[in-house]
Amino acid sequence: MARSGGKSLLSVSTLLASFFGAALIAAAFAYFNFKFSEYKFIDFKEWTFYEKKDVFTPTEEKYIVVFYSSRESDTQEKLANTDLNIPIIAIDYYNTVRENSKTTTFLRSGTKNSLNFIQRFNIYDSPSIFFIKKNKDTLYKQDSMIRKLDNLDELASQVKKL
Repeated sequence: MARSGGKSLLSVSTLLASFFGAALIAAAFAYFNFKFSEYKFIDFKEWTFYEKKDVFTPTEEKYIVVFYSSRESDTQEKLANTDLNIPIIAIDYYNTVRENSKTTTFLRSGTKNSLNFIQRFNIYDSPSIFFIKKNKDTLYKQDSMIRKLDNLDELASQVKKL
């Protein structure tokens, strides 16, 4: 349709502005999804982990999370005897009850909780390691990439890489 003066209602600048606006919205949406899916959250109120028979409640600002199998040789002993300046939360795939050490808290949970944990953090190898950092109250955010812990004897050097 032509208006008086010979210009169309749908000009090139209107078309480009609409396209540019849609592209900006799509880019913002993609960035938001990428940024918040890159690192996951864990709320210890929603997910129940146990230290022996007591429910675990985090108190530190930062933790090293190690997801491991107690059926791997000497894994629990090496985790218990690791001395780092950041406390370790060791979550056992097989839910073995173990005494905590000075720097390591051994946790266990139900099957559904363990499977949700594995799925949320995309854990494919054992032992796996990553950091979490307190966001508020019992809500913690993943603060590093998840890596396979190559050798428990070299835990300190692996932590420095994260």
